[in-house]
Amino acid sequence: MASRVMRVRAHVEGVAARDLRAGIEKIRSEMGLSEEFPAEVEAAAAAAAADPRLPDLDRTDLPLVTIDPPGARDLDQALHIERNGDGHRVFYAIADLAAFITPGDPIDLEANRRGETLYGADSKIPLHPKVISEDAGSLLPDQVRPALLWTIDLDGEGEGTRAVVERALVKSRAQLTYAQVQDEIDGGAPAEVFTLLQEVGERRLAREAARGGVSLPLPEQEIEIDDDTWRLAFREQLPVEQWNAQVSLLTGMAAASLMVYARVGLLRTLPPADPRDVRRLHRQAAALGIEWPAELEYPDFIRSLDPARPNHAAMVVACTRLLRGSGYVGFDGELPEQPNHSAIASEYAHVTAPLRRLVDRYAGEICVALCADEPVPDWVLDKLGELPTTMQESGRRSSQYENAILNLVEAAVLEPHLGEKFEAVVIEVDEKDPTRGDITIEEPAIEARVRSDAPVPVGERVQVTLDSADIGSRSISFTL
Repeated sequence: MASRVMRVRAHVEGVAARDLRAGIEKIRSEMGLSEEFPAEVEAAAAAAAADPRLPDLDRTDLPLVTIDPPGARDLDQALHIERNGDGHRVFYAIADLAAFITPGDPIDLEANRRGETLYGADSKIPLHPKVISEDAGSLLPDQVRPALLWTIDLDGEGEGTRAVVERALVKSRAQLTYAQVQDEIDGGAPAEVFTLLQEVGERRLAREAARGGVSLPLPEQEIEIDDDTWRLAFREQLPVEQWNAQVSLLTGMAAASLMVYARVGLLRTLPPADPRDVRRLHRQAAALGIEWPAELEYPDFIRSLDPARPNHAAMVVACTRLLRGSGYVGFDGELPEQPNHSAIASEYAHVTAPLRRLVDRYAGEICVALCADEPVPDWVLDKLGELPTTMQESGRRSSQYENAILNLVEAAVLEPHLGEKFEAVVIEVDEKDPTRGDITIEEPAIEARVRSDAPVPVGERVQVTLDSADIGSRSISFTL
């Protein structure tokens, strides 16, 4: 929910493109990261892809479709929706890695080492070898694939009334992009499944608001590279992206309910927002010229933002601060002390992206076993205590990688403007050194550190000077 996405929207080959690739390669070298897998992992993956373990249940009759960014190959989810009285029945197929991975095999061990796929600009470091994640295990169109098939019934208000998951063979009918589906909806004559997706998405968003939850409509930060020129721009989410995300959230909440009821599982958790972070965001809203009435709770404030407006898009990104402290907790027999995800205002589990996130494979196995009234496999139970730490470490590595690339691009964008002045607002002062603090600049939308000879005036609009912007060290500095 809180992940920032940075993509290369377009580039004309030249100095900037070479600098981007060289910069990312340097980051990977510093962090000890590589796209390549050990030979034994690739060999095991190729053998598994050629001889998968397939389920008996055949649901290839379902006209499932996938909706993803352009060019995606690691397709975790496919959906179909039908009317069910005054409500809906949602079919959500999730890639089933148990067809290819045996606990303790080289693929499993390497996935446990990596934890998750790392994304940065126009490249990625995958969790699983591509022969599985972008081929045999991916829900590509017109291919019969093993899946964990969720069937979730919703009432007329969008509230879930029944959820089951089982292993099945499925076949996607089409690989679509968000833009294609949005264009079809906006054109006024969409396929019924997209009309129903809109209905389900809007009802689930209303339920979310009623619970006091909030989804951050994070804009993608896109890089334009033209010869030696860098530009940063925000691309707002399309409505269909939010509706589609609500189906994933629905499934994660259903999974959590199953696990909490059975008192065994893996939950995604988030403590309540720190009041200090909320106060900081009030200052940032003022910095960006956005009114935030004191009586308006932060979930309602976030819902009021329009990411199509640059200052609102920057505010949405800043609100990711409220999601700090998220983690995972495994349990067997006794519920965790803090089982909730405060942004969702409910219990929640990650189960919909097993090609890209390790924990989803284990959580999915728990749910399949519970729905089949079978014992949870020992190899899953044995990892309940270890997986939260594994995912915490992989999440830290993912954030470090993502932030390093963001810093690289920000330094490249600002480098031609050394010595220039920028309008900014001070959003926080260092508690140990009042002459240092954090500023927000609206254009380009950057948050940075600032230093001054005098105490930094928190909450005030100021003029700052860009002292340095170095691509090699991925650093920028401002003075007041």
